[in-house]
Parts: sequence; structure tokens; C-alpha cells
Amino acid sequence: MSYEILTKAEIDTAIKQLDGWAVRTDSGQPALEKTYVFSGFNAAFGFVSRVALAAERANHHPEWQNVYNKVCIRWTTHASGGVTSLDLKLAQKSDAIAKDSGQT
Repeated sequence: MSYEILTKAEIDTAIKQLDGWAVRTDSGQPALEKTYVFSGFNAAFGFVSRVALAAERANHHPEWQNVYNKVCIRWTTHASGGVTSLDLKLAQKSDAIAKDSGQT
């Protein structure tokens, strides 16, 4: 399935509705990025596992890094070359999962 990239104006509007997310372009194309902090490694790993399941269901996978209780997650649609509505949907899903996973 192909998704159209969002315009800068659409991304700017959407990012205002997301808590703590930023638009990053240092990887060569726009991406939504956020770092979550959890109560410990188990909570962070649980979050990663749950997001992985949601990503697999959507057939869309994030870039991320986990160091102890911190998880940095980046959503972008490589095939489209930027941020799409699917990235926004999964950023929102990530936030919902984080609230249930011991985010501090």
C-alpha cells in the first residue's frame, strides 16, 4: 500500500496535536521523533514489544533505539520519502501504548 507524503503545513498542523513529538530531517528525509522515558528496562522493553506488534499489524516499522529505560522512536515512510498519515497514526498509537507501559 502506498501513502502520500504530507506537506510541511500538514505536518506542522499535525505535530501540534502530538505530545512531545518533533519533526527531524537529519536522516535525509522528514520523520516524526520522540524519546520516551520509562520506570525501568522492563517497562521500556514492554513498550518496544507492544509497538512492534502494532507496527507489524500495520506493516510499517519504526527506527528506534533503546538504552535502559529510554526509547527513541522515529516514524517515517521510506517508500514515500517522508511523513505520511500512517506515521501520524502510529505516533498516536505509540503514545497510547506508552501511557499503559510505565512511562514516567
